[in-house]
Amino acid sequence: MNYKARARNIELIVLDVDGVLTGGQLIIGPAGEAMKFFHAHDGMGISLAQQAGLYTAIVTARESQIVAWRGTELKIRDICQGEGDKARAVSNLMVKYDLKPEQVAYVGDDLNDLPAFNQVGLACAVGNAAPEVKDRAHYVAGKDGGQGAVREIMEMILKSQGKWDDLVQSYLAAASLHVVQ
Repeated sequence: MNYKARARNIELIVLDVDGVLTGGQLIIGPAGEAMKFFHAHDGMGISLAQQAGLYTAIVTARESQIVAWRGTELKIRDICQGEGDKARAVSNLMVKYDLKPEQVAYVGDDLNDLPAFNQVGLACAVGNAAPEVKDRAHYVAGKDGGQGAVREIMEMILKSQGKWDDLVQSYLAAASLHVVQ
């Protein structure tokens, strides 16, 4: 089954953080606080998926306040931090939302994401993912983590589900209401 066919069934999209929503750099401030760079296009992609009725979740092995803040800002329902066993975390989300594996997508970049790949119907890798991750992905983004890969993946899923054009039209309609004459 090709990635477009797999994408048609998706109801939950689970995202790793470091290397997926960020470029993978870990910036530590003088007081030990973590700083991360997120791409606005990824945020828009998450928002569009939510507007289309899809659930979004974060599953990450690390814990940081900035991830909680960004996830809350993006209205991501489940922010699972400190999850060393990402496959178990994905399974728990499937139970919570009563979903089958074919209804779940996972976006990852490194070896610790591979067990989660085995739990889902659509495994996606960012463009700069480890070769072993790309080899096992159903879809590999053309963009790197932290550089719009999540937006690209969200767009692919929404287009595969036939929801993309309606989302774009809703933005165009809203924009036409605000045109200054």
